[in-house]
Amino acid sequence: MNKGVNIDIFHRLRDVVRMKHPKKWRTNSSFLLHNYAPAHRSVLVKDFLAENNVTTLEHPLYPPGLAPADVHLFLQLKSAMMGQCFCDAADIMKNARQS
Repeated sequence: MNKGVNIDIFHRLRDVVRMKHPKKWRTNSSFLLHNYAPAHRSVLVKDFLAENNVTTLEHPLYPPGLAPADVHLFLQLKSAMMGQCFCDAADIMKNARQS
């Protein structure tokens, strides 16, 4: 993925959020989680996000408190919980223990 494709995706995402979630768009109450991909760090992408008042959260290099070797354990948990919605962290933990 390059920065040009990334900008096209952000344009479409911006339009969808504006149409489907107008309140979140007006109040800027949604966040975009970024990783350290070069396309995400480009000046073009950062300028676009700043112009559109998109709040970004930087993704940590490794999850805090989790060894990189343990990351593969989440694949099974993630696939078991796919497509479900949760109200809060306690709901997620309860569901994870049942899986």
